[in-house]
Amino acid sequence: MTEEHVDVIIIGAGVSGIGAAAHLKQRCPDVSYLILEARDDLGGTWDLFRYPGIRSDSDMYTFGYEFKPWVAGQTFADGPSIKSYVRETAREYDALSHIRFGHRMAAANWDSETARWTIEVERGENGERARITCGFLISCTGYYNYAHGYLPEFEGADAFQGDLVHPQHWPEDLDYAGKRVAIIGSGATAVTLVPAMAKTAGHVTMVQRSPTYIAARPQKDVIANFMRRILPKRAAYGVTRAKNVLLTIYFFTLAKRWPGFVKRMVLKGVRDELGEDFDVETHFTPSYNPWDQRFCLAPDGDFFASLRDGEASVVTGQIERFTQIGVLMKSGEEVEADIIIPATGLEIQLLGGARVSVDGRDVAPSECLAYRGMMMSGIPNFVIAFGYTNASWTLKIDLTFRRTCRLINYMQANGYDYCVAEAPADLETDAFMNLNSGYIQRAEAILPKNGVRPPWRNYQNYIRDKISIGFAPLEDGVLAFRHAGAQEAAPASPQEEPDTLAASAAE
Repeated sequence: MTEEHVDVIIIGAGVSGIGAAAHLKQRCPDVSYLILEARDDLGGTWDLFRYPGIRSDSDMYTFGYEFKPWVAGQTFADGPSIKSYVRETAREYDALSHIRFGHRMAAANWDSETARWTIEVERGENGERARITCGFLISCTGYYNYAHGYLPEFEGADAFQGDLVHPQHWPEDLDYAGKRVAIIGSGATAVTLVPAMAKTAGHVTMVQRSPTYIAARPQKDVIANFMRRILPKRAAYGVTRAKNVLLTIYFFTLAKRWPGFVKRMVLKGVRDELGEDFDVETHFTPSYNPWDQRFCLAPDGDFFASLRDGEASVVTGQIERFTQIGVLMKSGEEVEADIIIPATGLEIQLLGGARVSVDGRDVAPSECLAYRGMMMSGIPNFVIAFGYTNASWTLKIDLTFRRTCRLINYMQANGYDYCVAEAPADLETDAFMNLNSGYIQRAEAILPKNGVRPPWRNYQNYIRDKISIGFAPLEDGVLAFRHAGAQEAAPASPQEEPDTLAASAAE
């Protein structure tokens, strides 16, 4: 089994992995690194998902990297455009030459004696095994299983005589022109698929167990376009990004403090889109408060336009079973379909399903507490990229990688070999993610814990994280710095911490 060594290994070449590489290039230029990517191309989610209409449901001025302005004009970009943006970033920051495609991390073991990670990799069609060691490991694998999505057991599924297609594995040759399509689900994927397929299909029916909050948003950002005309590209991007961050935080805070008001406001928007004759109460009035689950967005109201035009319809209720010709509801209504698409969500999976051990002992994320939303207690020299549930993913990972680079530089400057976050035994914990969505609830047993006080609290708030992750000192009394083979925390270097703070503030 071959073995090589680099300073840093990044797992995954999606939005997060390429972002991590770009930050290393800018802030740690002398650090050697590799990106291990299980797939044959970069892009992650934006390479995997190929279903019609695939797009971001976060605005690109905050989903884009902080250091690379989004200038394409679309507020909510399609999948191919996002993948192109990621590839362009990888090219600009020389990340392409560092990627090993077809390399899946099967296991990672930390050894405190040598202060090294040993990564066991499966590569190639035959799953050849190789070992690569590193001093620092960054997981950018996302939070779901790439091999398969979540699919509930539907009674009678084998009886259905049409095509059953999960959005996560969309066949390139699927012909749905003029056909009847039933899309099961009411989340972002379903809301995206309905208008995209309705343009070509005979008719599209969205079959939902319960409604979701859906809001129309303009595809063009008037302020962003104006700023680009009067300001340099980077300045215009920064202004628009700040504006959108503040608006997102404002709306989320408003929804949490005055949920009834926000609910009425959103439902009024739906009625304005569909007209008073549409049964908004049945099909678009959720039983939960706004932001207890993620919002769904309809760029330029495309989803609602498909309903108004009669190209699509919504059926709300419990599914009894599949039949030979479609879906039978418990109400007795049968939705006839040539194609059924279960847009039923993701299967949560951390670290790409790899086994992680520390000094020979297996460690599961569920046993750990999240430290500043980016590290896990008891796992040395390890960072996990995890974005926001209530805002753009990339806002959080940019903060995460800024601090990661500070951390690497600080340890090198002071001669430390590794750092580890040590959680107090009596710390009260709660759920890591503040949503009651089905895919989150199903994964509660495998997610790390969230502490009730900093730095263990996962805020889901960019401004608070800007302080907690961006400006907080590295020597915080929680993160222990050590030398290889040492059992006790190494003493702090008193002359370095003020410089670190100054550098942080300058950022």
